[in-house]
Amino acid sequence: MDRRILFVGCGSMAEAIIAGLLQTKTVDKSQIFVTNKQDTARLAYMKDTYGVKTSYDKEALFSRADVVVLAMKPKDLKDSLLTINPYIKENQLIISVLAGVMTETIEETLNKKVAVIRTMPNTSAQIGHSATAITGGKYVTEQQLEYAEKLFQTIGMTKIVSEDDMHTVTAVSGSGPAFIYYFVEAMKKAALEAGMDAQTADALITQTIIGAGKMLEQSGQSADTLRKNITSQGGTTEAGLQSLEANEFEKIIMACIHSARNRSLDLAKAIQV
Repeated sequence: MDRRILFVGCGSMAEAIIAGLLQTKTVDKSQIFVTNKQDTARLAYMKDTYGVKTSYDKEALFSRADVVVLAMKPKDLKDSLLTINPYIKENQLIISVLAGVMTETIEETLNKKVAVIRTMPNTSAQIGHSATAITGGKYVTEQQLEYAEKLFQTIGMTKIVSEDDMHTVTAVSGSGPAFIYYFVEAMKKAALEAGMDAQTADALITQTIIGAGKMLEQSGQSADTLRKNITSQGGTTEAGLQSLEANEFEKIIMACIHSARNRSLDLAKAIQV
């Protein structure tokens, strides 16, 4: 992949993608350019940490870029697009990693026949294990969609979805890692309260999460089946699950996903042209 990639915005998601691309040696650091609104300290960090090129010279940056990754905060999208619009060319591929932002919104704001691909990776991209959903706007070709797939497959798995599903994707796999980390935090607190030392708790819980994920990935069995397989009548697992049911754990998780999805919908409405 010899295309030059410009990241507009360099928050945690952009950093995760850049780190993943460099770690897998898919893109050389000389092909990656980064800019942001005004956080010079953050740009300096990206340059020092990853060796990528950074600049505020928009004309120079965009003239070199084959691919432009929009990675600013969603609330800053409209102002950012108006600022960079004079430098966007119709032969460039625009890839958005912004939660809740429709491809149509970007197309209409730019008012150009430019190919826009919307993606929803997660921060596991940094270690090559992102789950990334991808959807294309009306000017995207099959070749461009394939390029985006190959690009994001270097930092994990990809799935082509309809744009209507992207709000759910944002809640499930985009925000999902944070929900799992929160669950892990609660498990650790319980272990510490029971007298276990922190290092042992961290090791056991981390491997438990990894192992459960691998079972879901490799066993060919559903989560429901795997759960039932380790739930003996009158046993410890059953006791724990009964506590989760009594406290409406399933409803809490479903409400969590619905809230995240609804926020994605709200963001989309807030930044429509």
